[in-house]
Amino acid sequence: MVINRPSLSINPAFKTAPVQTFASQARAESPDSSDRQRDAQESSLNKSEETQQQISEQKELQQLKNLDREVRAHEMAHLSVAGKYATSGASFSFRKGPDGRLYAVAGEVGIDTSAIPGDPQATLRKAQAILRAALAPADPSPQDHQVAAQANAMAQQARLEMASQQDNEAAVKKGENLDIFA
Repeated sequence: MVINRPSLSINPAFKTAPVQTFASQARAESPDSSDRQRDAQESSLNKSEETQQQISEQKELQQLKNLDREVRAHEMAHLSVAGKYATSGASFSFRKGPDGRLYAVAGEVGIDTSAIPGDPQATLRKAQAILRAALAPADPSPQDHQVAAQANAMAQQARLEMASQQDNEAAVKKGENLDIFA
């Protein structure tokens, strides 16, 4: 019987040999010890990943706790100084921590920034109270600085109105002393 085999031509410059990696050789030689080593490495990696995740969660949790404390103190500082001009209590935005609890990450206190019509002195006192409330926290936010700027503008306007009233009163007094029948 004749078997036809295709002829193989081998280029002597390009010889390939079967390639095995060290790991595959070890498996071929001793499958039991290799599997144990691989399992031990995977277990070690999993434990390392779990430890890193736990450390990451602990850091995140500590940051959230610190932020919660800062946000609440910040808003309470506004509220305590705003007094009767506060239009609402402190309200907060929350974020859920890795422990499942909610932590305040932002907050606000409403405040009445309107002038008191017809009473520039009362408006000035109110503007000064608003300014103190806006800058009450140890580290005022950009929004706090904006409210402080509005309070300064309100105070300046009240001072102008007071000066205008004083000028009008002075003119009236001068007019009373003049003899208009002379």
